[in-house]
Amino acid sequence: MAGAADIDGGQSTTMNEHLLLGAGLGTLIGAILALTGAGGGILAVPLLVFGLGLSMVEAAPIGLLAVGLAASVGALLGLRQGIVRYRAAAYIAGIGVLLTPLGLWLAHHLPNAPLALGFALVMVYACGRIFLKARKELRHGHPPPRPGFQPCVLNPLQGRLRWTLPCARALTVTGMLSGLLSGLLGVGGGFVIIPALTRYTNLDSRSIVATSLAVIALVSLGSVVTASLSGVMHWSVGGPFAAGAVLGLVLGRQVAGHLAGPRLQQLFALVGVIAAGLLAMGALGLSF
Repeated sequence: MAGAADIDGGQSTTMNEHLLLGAGLGTLIGAILALTGAGGGILAVPLLVFGLGLSMVEAAPIGLLAVGLAASVGALLGLRQGIVRYRAAAYIAGIGVLLTPLGLWLAHHLPNAPLALGFALVMVYACGRIFLKARKELRHGHPPPRPGFQPCVLNPLQGRLRWTLPCARALTVTGMLSGLLSGLLGVGGGFVIIPALTRYTNLDSRSIVATSLAVIALVSLGSVVTASLSGVMHWSVGGPFAAGAVLGLVLGRQVAGHLAGPRLQQLFALVGVIAAGLLAMGALGLSF
């Protein structure tokens, strides 16, 4: 009897430590999101893999839950300010949600190693874009010039996007890619949506970020629901992790005005590349 009690006590202690570690990692992700923007959520899955020993399939929906909640906070603030293009966000997210089950299906039929390598490549791409954008901003003091032709432009009289066929085509492709990556790798897709809106629309940067957050929130919600219905969402880990992410986001917003900037973006990008390298090494069975 005493031995059984000791075993139960040990399991309870281990579980509590696991929950506390998950909440702590979530707080870290929330703070990163507050300081670096939506792209910071790409570190959620590697942290879950390395910190809690989860597989890619297990970590992806948990990461999306945290990123989706954090993005929802930013999207609601953007809606209050009137800078979210909610029709465009709903359209992109609607397309994305339709593709999410396909990504989830692929994730469950692919081995863990190829998924990890694919995620590592996506991380390198996303972090490379963040680093280069920050370097250009440091060099020139302002974002790089936008393309000359943009299929989605605002109607100056109505203040709404003109829905032409090229515009609908561009937003459809954006939604498909973000939804597929969301289900497959558990990423919010900010590194896809923000460059697409920058290239295809004449929205200002604040509106682009707010609209992107709205899309991420909606697509992440769809992915979490799909994962829950499929029985692959571990709420015992996801709940504390998501709660920690919201706490970290609230705390991070208090100091974001003093710390956020191009240099911090570059530092985040370098950390992301290192995390991608470690993830790839683990997938290939390599060690230091």
